[in-house]
Amino acid sequence: MNLREIQELIKFVAKAGVNEVAIEHNDFKICIKSESLARKKTKQAPEQVLVSAPVVAQGIPSQPVGPAAAMPIAPAAPSESIETNNTNEETVEDNYHVVNSPMIGTFYRKPSPDKDEFVQVGDMVKEGDTLCVVEAMKLFNEIEADITGTIVKVLVDDSTPIEYDQPLFWIEPA
Repeated sequence: MNLREIQELIKFVAKAGVNEVAIEHNDFKICIKSESLARKKTKQAPEQVLVSAPVVAQGIPSQPVGPAAAMPIAPAAPSESIETNNTNEETVEDNYHVVNSPMIGTFYRKPSPDKDEFVQVGDMVKEGDTLCVVEAMKLFNEIEADITGTIVKVLVDDSTPIEYDQPLFWIEPA
């Protein structure tokens, strides 16, 4: 169920004068409570909407609607092991050149499924050599090395969605 469908359902419940509607489908659960009849007579509490869904439900992040939306949510404190790993990676990154993604898309290490990978760990690359392709909106964009050196680590798995400025490769400068 997308945001537009939820909004239409809320409007329908309000117009129909129904006090409560609950829908549950797989991991998605929505409960709409409306006191529209009582509110019209006494002008009291507004309708409430409670939505419970996984972090991403059909591409829409779950966000509280109604009174809960006004409450700030504190970020979770990272565990010590994550902090330790980030510290180690930062010191390793200082020794290597990091190639970041210039766009959001899907990362591919090969030009096509039946071809060999563009580069592997240990390969020497020159500035301008193709390292991978990123598919964005059905267009395949070649990502080239911006420095001459040796591939030390490939940070992303093949056919994985990537974000803008996400680290893709570590290159040891020549």
